[in-house]
Amino acid sequence: MEFLPIFMNLRGRQGLIVGGGEVAARKAVLLEQAGASLRVVSPALISPLQEMQREGRIDYRQGEFEEGDLDGVALVIAATDNAAVNRQVSELANARQLPVNVVDNPQLCSFIVPSIIDRSPVQIAVSTGGSSPVLARLLRARLEAAIPAAYGRLATLVESFRDRVKARFDNVNARRKFWEDVLQGRIAEMVFSGHQKDAEQALEESLAQADTGPAGEVYLIGGGPGDPDLLTFRALRLMQQADVIVHDRLISKEVLELTRRDAHRIYVGKERDNHSVPQDQINQLLVDLAKEGKRVCRLKGGDPFVFGRGGEEIETLTANGVNFQVVPGITAALGSSAYAGIPLTHRDFSQSVVFVTGHLKDGSMNLNWKGLAQPQQTIVFYMGLKGLPVICEKLMEHGLPADLPIALVQQATTPRQRVFTGTLGDMPERIASEEIKPPTLIIVGNVVKLHDKLNWFRSEAMIARGE
Repeated sequence: MEFLPIFMNLRGRQGLIVGGGEVAARKAVLLEQAGASLRVVSPALISPLQEMQREGRIDYRQGEFEEGDLDGVALVIAATDNAAVNRQVSELANARQLPVNVVDNPQLCSFIVPSIIDRSPVQIAVSTGGSSPVLARLLRARLEAAIPAAYGRLATLVESFRDRVKARFDNVNARRKFWEDVLQGRIAEMVFSGHQKDAEQALEESLAQADTGPAGEVYLIGGGPGDPDLLTFRALRLMQQADVIVHDRLISKEVLELTRRDAHRIYVGKERDNHSVPQDQINQLLVDLAKEGKRVCRLKGGDPFVFGRGGEEIETLTANGVNFQVVPGITAALGSSAYAGIPLTHRDFSQSVVFVTGHLKDGSMNLNWKGLAQPQQTIVFYMGLKGLPVICEKLMEHGLPADLPIALVQQATTPRQRVFTGTLGDMPERIASEEIKPPTLIIVGNVVKLHDKLNWFRSEAMIARGE
């Protein structure tokens, strides 16, 4: 982050605006709305500021900026058309450790003024870090349309019940769940439809009937192949309300960042021959957390039911009477094939597709090689990087030609995606000198021939590598 987004209480405190033009007038109105008392310094004022002076809403000193103008102020805005004056204001304010904003010059700012959606007491700030105020305003316009004005009334209703809810629930997780049920259910809809009194009565009844005991639950969520845009709406909603995040090694940083920021994160990632937390301990951990009243997001790469051992986890939850939900995700095979431009089926090349785990066992792979080595079929190997030489050898041994195309897709759907192509006969040698980073997926079949033609995904990192 270039700037830390914060909301500052200026009520009753003094703000200084250096400048007397249109921009200064806009900033004066903004600070006034925030409850600040205003001091304006400028050789002259435009008419809106003159009117504010006549009405006693600003303290105006006519003249050039002087260091003494900074005495006793809590915040400074420089809005002149003189670059030298703006720089002087910035330097002197920073020397006193005063928050300072120089309009349209982020380099001189210690804070920036965002675009604001005001649904008081709900406020939403949108910023591009000063790089594009126009883009910030466009984003604000979209949010304005999506967030009804009634959210302000809803927040006021919630505020009036806060102390009573706090007294009713001595457990913070129980309080959070109660409010989430209120804010996502019929009470909120009553406020949005203008039935404020009905909403108050319904909230009274909900509070009286609320269960104050632990209400733990586990959300088994497929985090997809890496691109956060591929998450489902339901996955995102549950990720945002979970108290604890239990996540795997294959969850991308971008997806993990979409979980609730104050949630406790527990890493249980497993690598081949290095299981940091054994599966049976993960299963029991989910049970224990839920029985403590926690809402647990078990976040798994891809889809939890495709080589994700999700079935084992919910078997344990069921045996222990723990409530759970399962949220599917885009499995790695679908994400990798789509972003690599390799259709898994195509009527000219492949009429079937099979997903296979590539884990080695005692140096061999217990697979039905004869069934896999069929013509007009695409084979997708999960976790097969270490066993790639064996995969190629066994498929050729069971009848597939050495020139059959094969692709290895690394960190699919993310800016770090790389695609290596070759044949069964030469692929192990092709990648021998490459540093391959997990997660990776192997696709075997004639559909790989379409990669060059259909390879549409280009991140900046891929372009920089010349891919």
